[in-house]
Amino acid sequence: MNSPDRENFSEADLDRLEELLDADIFEGEAMLLDELQALLCAVISGPQPVPSSVWLPVVFGEQPQFESEAQANEIIDLLMRFHDDLAARLAGGAASDSGAEADSDSEWELILYPVADDPEELDFATWADAYLYGSQLGCNWYEAVGDHAEELTELLQPLFLLSGMLKEDALERNEPWMSAAQEQAAIASAEEALPELVKQIHDFWRAKQSSDEAIAAAQERKGQPAVGQEHCPCGSGKPYRQCCGSPERLH
Repeated sequence: MNSPDRENFSEADLDRLEELLDADIFEGEAMLLDELQALLCAVISGPQPVPSSVWLPVVFGEQPQFESEAQANEIIDLLMRFHDDLAARLAGGAASDSGAEADSDSEWELILYPVADDPEELDFATWADAYLYGSQLGCNWYEAVGDHAEELTELLQPLFLLSGMLKEDALERNEPWMSAAQEQAAIASAEEALPELVKQIHDFWRAKQSSDEAIAAAQERKGQPAVGQEHCPCGSGKPYRQCCGSPERLH
């Protein structure tokens, strides 16, 4: 396993978490550490907080029958500490390439396992797939992004490439795809950029959140309704988001 250097969440903690997730009580259904890290990076980075009651069952798979209350408390404590450690690193640290040693408390690395049939190759596809799955656990990112959908798509595209979804979608639509050499080069570039890209997605949503809060505060000071609470232009008298602008009506 290729894993990061930590202080608040130690290497021993990480090894213990790996051991517990591989316990018989999960019957092989619990996430491995690479999937867990990816899922939590998405959960932490998104536009709105995702409660642990939503992502913990995904991590565990089928509802496990813990051997004791002490075992349940230990694994949940480790998972929450891992979550908090990742959140601190994404918020404050520079990303590090997966093969590099972290040189500060705030740096972080991807946790990557080897590909099953090639121990010399790291499995970026599983990491990217788990991240994209995690991005769907909270609110819809594209409903929350507003006018910045194009920027969000550009940020997510390398993850779709690494997961294989981008190629699969192109082939299903009978659209042209890259040559083998071009695909290999694009994948290599996406793999190299992935640690920093994950931080950029996190920073993108934090900047969007700060901007939305500033706009809402300014409108409140002026006595204007917050964005989305203006009267609907259809004349119903209801707020736009509860009328023609509701997700059900828009989609």
